[in-house]
Amino acid sequence: MGSYQSYALEGASAVDLVVALYDGIIRFLFAASDAVERGDQAGRREAVKRALDIIIHLQARLRMDVGGKPAQALSEFYASIFAQILQASQSASQQKFEHAIECVRNVRDAWRQVAKDPEVNPAPLQVAGMGSGHMQPGFESDYGMDQGAGAGSSWNA
Repeated sequence: MGSYQSYALEGASAVDLVVALYDGIIRFLFAASDAVERGDQAGRREAVKRALDIIIHLQARLRMDVGGKPAQALSEFYASIFAQILQASQSASQQKFEHAIECVRNVRDAWRQVAKDPEVNPAPLQVAGMGSGHMQPGFESDYGMDQGAGAGSSWNA
């Protein structure tokens, strides 16, 4: 990762990092689709592997004990999108990659909405005094949100 990208993510909240991971999935799915168009099997496989690695990471970090139904819904989404990406790759189908991209974009856009909520996603300056290794207020580690985060918010995973 370039130094600019490293710096940009340094002060990011947990929600901002999740959005960045979704952006990575989308970027790799576009690369896989482009590789299909070029007939580049190795490029397609590498891009698909990278997208699937991110999905596996997101799935593994879910906290079902904290996230409840939203965490379960995300788990099902990750399993579904994983299968869709495998099918797109096996059939070398740009159309199937485009469908997977749209599905990921929809969920990423929901995370972006969460990122705009200052109760759930405080500005970096609000937590600047916290030492490294501490989670931001309202978050449990591994992307599971604290039960008290954002009164009325249904985003607990």
